[in-house]
Amino acid sequence: MNHPILKATLAQGQAIWLDYISRELLDSPRLPRLIDEGLRGMTSNPTIFQQAISGSRDYDRDVQAGRECRWSAEEIFEHLAVADIQRAADALAPVYAESSGADGFISLEVSPTLAYDSARTISAAERLWKKVGRVNLMIKVPGTTGGLPAIQHLLAAGINVNVTLIFSLTQYEAVLETYLRALEERSARGENLARVASVASFFVSRVDNVADKRLAERGHSELCGKAAIANACLAYRHFQGVTAQDRWNKLAARGARAQRPLWASTSTKNPAYSDILYVQELVARDTVNTLPPQTLDAWKDHGRPSAALLENLKTADETLSRIKAAGVDLPKITNDLIEDGVKKFTDSYHAVLTAIESKINAETLG
Repeated sequence: MNHPILKATLAQGQAIWLDYISRELLDSPRLPRLIDEGLRGMTSNPTIFQQAISGSRDYDRDVQAGRECRWSAEEIFEHLAVADIQRAADALAPVYAESSGADGFISLEVSPTLAYDSARTISAAERLWKKVGRVNLMIKVPGTTGGLPAIQHLLAAGINVNVTLIFSLTQYEAVLETYLRALEERSARGENLARVASVASFFVSRVDNVADKRLAERGHSELCGKAAIANACLAYRHFQGVTAQDRWNKLAARGARAQRPLWASTSTKNPAYSDILYVQELVARDTVNTLPPQTLDAWKDHGRPSAALLENLKTADETLSRIKAAGVDLPKITNDLIEDGVKKFTDSYHAVLTAIESKINAETLG
């Protein structure tokens, strides 16, 4: 059965995806149940895999098999990740089919150590795309200056991309422009546009984490909890503007799909705020929100989907002007968060490799 809240959210035009993957989830009946309730997709990242692999013994047998093949920790990790992603993609295949390719995706990230290296990102993404071998895969590539050329190349080649680690409006504008150029490149070659899908993962709560501290230090606590939502609202307004232009309409007429904004990092970090703040306030048509399990459970329990983002958009400019007047430099905060985000994912990637190496070196594996 469709869960009433997930169904009501989709009726508002927003797809709910799950920001989580683990062998335990794939082995349980929970994922099929969530899909039956209305879950529309899934995302993963190095931190999620690090927690799944380091925090359980579910992967030990496969690690041991990799050790016997004399694989490196990197090769073993890729093998584990690809296997989980393939299973998730197969579970989501009915959603992909039912939605004619609009939803039903699972994302797999290229190594964050390549975030500023376009050529190696392209090579890694192409290898993963071929290795997973599922049409409902999205390759995650950071929306960094080094990532953008790779993103355009991959999309133009027909590889679905989840552009991740977007924090600033300027960065988002560059990402959407990259998507349009990739589609125009395909169109000029007479290639199919409808089979290419992409989302732009715009990170939310981490913005408030930093902005709130700066605002409180300056005696403007009344503005706390408002920067991230206003920032996301302006990104959505840009999306609306671009998709209303003739440039986009020409591509859409050839079957192109919009690159939906995907609200990421939507778990509430501040216990003083609602546990569904970054879901409730960002519901809008042609968007995705990817929720970790705890936030998804909370949304199903007491979410009230409405067109809240459009209401928040009415005051977003004023909110950001007040934040600027308070002496808080939001563009600098968001630019710093890009580098911090790459570092966090890189640290998680190295942590999972260390955990695999520990399992390799252990005398016995369960």
